[in-house]
Amino acid sequence: MLQVLFIAFLCIVAINFSYFLFFGIFFFSYKERKIENDNQNYIPVSLIICAKNEASSLQENIPLFLKQSHPDFELILVNDTSADETLEVMEDFQRQDARIKIVNVQNNERFWGNKKYALTLGIKKAMHSHLIFTDADCKPKSNEWLSLMASQFSETKEIVLGYGSYDTIENSFLNKMIRYETLLTATQYFSYAYWGSAYMGVGRNLAYTSQLFYDHNGFVPHMNILSGDDDLFVNAAATSKNVALVLEKDGFTKSEPKNTWQEWYTQKRRHVSTASHYKPKHKFLLGLYFASQVLFWLLGAILWIADSNFAYWIIGFFIFKLFLKYIVIGKAAKTLNEKGLLWLMPFQEIVLLATQFGIFVHNLISKPVHWK
Repeated sequence: MLQVLFIAFLCIVAINFSYFLFFGIFFFSYKERKIENDNQNYIPVSLIICAKNEASSLQENIPLFLKQSHPDFELILVNDTSADETLEVMEDFQRQDARIKIVNVQNNERFWGNKKYALTLGIKKAMHSHLIFTDADCKPKSNEWLSLMASQFSETKEIVLGYGSYDTIENSFLNKMIRYETLLTATQYFSYAYWGSAYMGVGRNLAYTSQLFYDHNGFVPHMNILSGDDDLFVNAAATSKNVALVLEKDGFTKSEPKNTWQEWYTQKRRHVSTASHYKPKHKFLLGLYFASQVLFWLLGAILWIADSNFAYWIIGFFIFKLFLKYIVIGKAAKTLNEKGLLWLMPFQEIVLLATQFGIFVHNLISKPVHWK
């Protein structure tokens, strides 16, 4: 029986290593691009921001969006039935800048609290066919952000995936966990996209064409699912050839992370709840990755307890896995400008796996609530 478990452990080790090689090849082969303003063939774009009770964030961030160097864009602000002064803030900025258009979403019994309904109205309002999305609490990392995202559109590239980072809070383990989880998620979805099998993007930094949106019937196939306006659409619409990536630091966005474990846990519940609606191949591959991470620790512990002779093998594989992971995730962290996350990585991995397992079980028992 122990021999069977050891063979199973070796298989899990091989799967672990295969995934990190899969991720590493992308990040070590990716070469950063620079935007050339003089020669850039600018595509007019519509920047769409959906906001629900985000008056203070909009007051702070709309000026940053309006300062973007891109010469031809409109800013569509969608007020999703806010109860605060969100609409008033939008209207104040609209009076100052003609590029701003407002969509004021009223309560709808059928679609109440559904961000996808509000976003659909914003997309229908767009004058341009190339759409770029972010959130009200997001800040562009530079004035070149919009141009970098727009520059990746072409005749064949209909989806552009960007990176949405979070602010760094010193001496906060929760902040390190949030940023570490965000880094790992980005490592996966960028790598899958590079290999021609994009399965998600993040609404904090995402772009696609309106034609692609209408060709796939928008959000209608999953309108009844509370989250997934970003990843479920990308999962359905992405092909092996129509996705472009932006990993240049000037093309990132940054937003405020959750302040409590409960807030972060609730947010992740919504995100995880969409995974069951991915394409079967993505559910299998992502599920296999998660299972291989859990089983590495579980089988290793069982073998160690059952027979101490296995300890040397387990320690050796653990050190090698940790070494490989530090190289790959370290390269990803450098590319995505995430600092100070690697020194706690083994502990962070255990906490994250336990949290993800708890979310999986919790979502089986009850469904998460509205997006705001």
